Amino acid sequence: MTGDHQTLALLLFSAFIAVTLGITTWVSRNRRGSAEEFYAGGRLFSPLENGFAIAGDYMSAASFLGISGLIALFGYDGMLYSVGFLVAWLVVLLLVAELVRNCGRFTLADVVAARMAERPVRIAVGTSSVTVSVLYLVAQMVGAGSLVALLLGGTSDAARAWTVIGVGALMVVYVSLGGMRATTWIQIVKAVLLMAGTIALTVLVLLRFHFDVDQLLSTAAERSGHGRDFLAPGLRYGGDWTARVDFVSLGLALVLGTAGLPHILSRFYTVPTARAARRSVVWSIALIGGFYLMTIVLGFGAAALVGPDTVRASNAAGNTAVPLLALDLGGGVGSTGGTVLFAVVAAVAFATILAVVAGITLASSASVAHDLYASLRRRRSAKEHSEVAVAKLAAAGIGVAAIGLGLLARDLNVAFLVGLAFAVAASANLPALLYSLFWRRFTTRGAVWSVYGGLVPAVLLVVVSPVVSGSPESLFPGVDFQLFPLQNPGVVSIPLGFLAGWLGTVTSPEPPDEARHAETEVRALTGAGAV
Repeated sequence: MTGDHQTLALLLFSAFIAVTLGITTWVSRNRRGSAEEFYAGGRLFSPLENGFAIAGDYMSAASFLGISGLIALFGYDGMLYSVGFLVAWLVVLLLVAELVRNCGRFTLADVVAARMAERPVRIAVGTSSVTVSVLYLVAQMVGAGSLVALLLGGTSDAARAWTVIGVGALMVVYVSLGGMRATTWIQIVKAVLLMAGTIALTVLVLLRFHFDVDQLLSTAAERSGHGRDFLAPGLRYGGDWTARVDFVSLGLALVLGTAGLPHILSRFYTVPTARAARRSVVWSIALIGGFYLMTIVLGFGAAALVGPDTVRASNAAGNTAVPLLALDLGGGVGSTGGTVLFAVVAAVAFATILAVVAGITLASSASVAHDLYASLRRRRSAKEHSEVAVAKLAAAGIGVAAIGLGLLARDLNVAFLVGLAFAVAASANLPALLYSLFWRRFTTRGAVWSVYGGLVPAVLLVVVSPVVSGSPESLFPGVDFQLFPLQNPGVVSIPLGFLAGWLGTVTSPEPPDEARHAETEVRALTGAGAV
């Protein structure tokens, strides 16, 4: 990239960081130190504001950079991510949004533990939530490193490493100082910027092809080197049974995983009522639906105008397809338009990463403090203030873990990494959540077994999969301890989570608490007694 690209993009990066730090500082001066304020922003956000914040949380670097890159490289098969992420929101709207808002207070564990023995359930769900959050954070860190590597010419490993460290440090500052209120406003600003940037790029791509979608797809197929196969299933997930099962596994993880993501579920607690939570999801579906339709145009646009070979040469995983597309749409390398558009898109992508990591870090630190710490400590005095202090310390620890893993996984596609996080969420969190909301006989043992019965297999299968070893694209390409052939464990671990929950319940010596279930059911359906 030229010096003009670097200077303008860095100026825009700095402007966004300055604005968001200003928001964080302002919020930190105008809030109480209560747990409700830190975890839920005082429950003062409107459905529209929360809808934008949910969309901002969900439209991550994986969506903006990773999905478009996969479509540019693999055509039809890359579209699975767009479709899966979008369809997943219907599951959230129909099954969990209103019920979670009525039953919980701050975290997913609040819902699952509502009619169980709290300590073992909170420890299990808190552990799972932190695991999912760290996996999701790694994807954002990898996106940040790829973006800055492209900006600086794609040759500086040191620059990429320092970028990951810088993003980690910023996310700890956002969460520790501003809590949920600052994080929400950062998400709203980021969602507006991301939608504006995506709409502008989509219109420019369609203008280049005179709004003829057929011409766009034909040019992309021709430029790909695969011909019409680029527009048909099988380029990435075809050929043998392993790839096809991997395709099914990924689809299951994407569609079911959203309803188990801690940072998404925590958003429902920032509005005053369950009705407001439901309306928030409706607003977010409108925003997210439009966004994912546009990522399809951007992916095929990158294939048609930039070319898969150029994208792959810049970043083997395809994470830089959208910035390269912006450069081409603006007039190419050295042009004023290309410089401006590239810088704007790079800054928007960087803003996306910063905002999402803040939301995920807040949710995971809340799980550590509200679930793990509150369950393990003995004394009950000064509970709220000590919880908030622990949450701030946890944010720093989670930031360090995410930085380390982000440096390890820097050559993997960010959308693919998020697929792993979704698989763990769907395997460990979703079975426990659905059973606790809808199964009258569900018991404490069933809840604990369903979480660990999904979490442990999912993590172990990832460790012994081609993601970690056994192939040139692995985290550790020089070793081979691969035992599991699939890259995404969802097709095995999700059923195991549900099976473990059922088995734990039917073998449990304790009878189900009918009275507490009835109380929880009334509260979930009517909102009576909701916090």
